[in-house]
Amino acid sequence: MTTSVDVTVLADLLRRAAKAEILPRFRRLGRDEVRAKSEATDLVTEADEQAERMIKAEAQQLWPDALFLGEESVAADPTLLGRLADADLAIVVDPVDGTFNFAAGIPAFGVMASVISGGETIAGIIYDPMGDDWVMAEKGGGAWLRRPNGEAQRLRAAEPVALAQMVGMASTGYLPVEKRAEVLGNLAKVRFLTNYRCAAHEYRTLAGGHVHYLMYNKLMPWDHLAGTLISQEAGAYAARFDGSPYLPQHLDGGLLIAPDKASWDTLRREVVTI
Repeated sequence: MTTSVDVTVLADLLRRAAKAEILPRFRRLGRDEVRAKSEATDLVTEADEQAERMIKAEAQQLWPDALFLGEESVAADPTLLGRLADADLAIVVDPVDGTFNFAAGIPAFGVMASVISGGETIAGIIYDPMGDDWVMAEKGGGAWLRRPNGEAQRLRAAEPVALAQMVGMASTGYLPVEKRAEVLGNLAKVRFLTNYRCAAHEYRTLAGGHVHYLMYNKLMPWDHLAGTLISQEAGAYAARFDGSPYLPQHLDGGLLIAPDKASWDTLRREVVTI
């Protein structure tokens, strides 16, 4: 699939923004450079804002016809979200995914971008500033780990296993309060549960074949569009909790990703009882 956005150029832009605006601030943030948004654990830093500003400025020069939608841009103007479904071409960016980790000095954060065309995600990029590499996918082209020296490695999701042997990640903080305890109890049926507080690294881990499932309830486009496409291109099965496809305009309805449809059905029946 072709697009007027060159994903290698966009990937390099994410890397340059990380080197210019994110990494120099890691473990060097002043108290006035970290602020809470909706709650104490929902943070924004100078790194988020300055990196998005740089990415947006260059992206609008390179692709002036594309709608630019970034996490911090939407925080300033929530009406931008409503334009995504109808945009002929859009670039969605999370300048620092895992801001809580970044602000705490934990080296588990990433920079994510996706390209949307006609209401469909056609490319996804997750850059790891600490490892200096990308996990990338274009629709129909597979999922790849790429390094700045040109090295590339195709990624494959894990082989299916029985429910009791599954390891993975689940974000339960945004589940309905009345269902949270039930789902947490159900997760005792799997072998292992964790949460990195960073979707970028969770998606990278699944696409690399190291875990068997991911589960989310709140669906902001900058958090999940790139990773979902990458997961699917690595061979995984992804759908909202009701079984419908996850699309760029969806903000709720949950998201469950597993190695195949049979594993997805098992997790949906036995664990995600919402």
